[in-house]
Amino acid sequence: MWIDTHVHFDAPEFDATRANDWTRARDAGVSAQIVPAVSPDNFETVRAHSVQFSNTFYALGIHPMYVMGLPKKVSIELLRSAVVRSMNDDKFIAIGEIGLDGFVSDVDWDTQVWFLREQLNIAREFDLPVLLHVRRSVDKVSKYLREFNIQKGIAHAFNGSFEQAYAYIEMGLHLGFGGTLTFERARQIRRLASELPLSSLVIETDAPDIPPTWLNAGEHNYSHHLPRIAHTLAELRGLSHEVLAQSLWQNTLNALPRLAQVLPADI
Repeated sequence: MWIDTHVHFDAPEFDATRANDWTRARDAGVSAQIVPAVSPDNFETVRAHSVQFSNTFYALGIHPMYVMGLPKKVSIELLRSAVVRSMNDDKFIAIGEIGLDGFVSDVDWDTQVWFLREQLNIAREFDLPVLLHVRRSVDKVSKYLREFNIQKGIAHAFNGSFEQAYAYIEMGLHLGFGGTLTFERARQIRRLASELPLSSLVIETDAPDIPPTWLNAGEHNYSHHLPRIAHTLAELRGLSHEVLAQSLWQNTLNALPRLAQVLPADI
């Protein structure tokens, strides 16, 4: 019924319980999940998990918080080579997680921008959508999306203004919402999730991060929480679970065309 559009299923927090976590998510109604890579070190790991676990799909990319210390040209060539090898793999669906992070102070900005531009160039070359990290960088990332004419993908954990949201929507991007919308104090995110066109939204956990309000401080997030997050979104929008589920499912397929080739249009 639900697709978790952003879950770091390869993270060490899952190592001891990964198979059980996926079973628990399936039992809760999560039918598929998308796992973005964060550096060349985990390209093969996310691919291997997609083979081991049904309806687990992966993206390949270098996260802005992982760029420091990486050899630039070698890393991009490793990414490009991995993409070439994966183009015939129906579990491979996007370039990601890529983007810019304006919150951290110890990651060089120019290096982040260099990696983003190189990866957007690969996305354009292979006509692939992107999974975007836009923390405190919504406008700056959109500048480069326009430069490379990127028209498909998801801005994950979106937390911008309505004006910024519509700029992404007009480019063809979808916006990801997760556990933060379950907090009543997250007024701006709840307004965005309530009032933006339903056709522009997808849902995610970002597990093991961004825990919803019912978890205690320090607890890890898991995909099995996604339906409860969706329940909050349904309440905010005044929709039935069935209508919301079908809409978000179709939105995800629209955002990620390679996924649409392997998952049914109707749930």
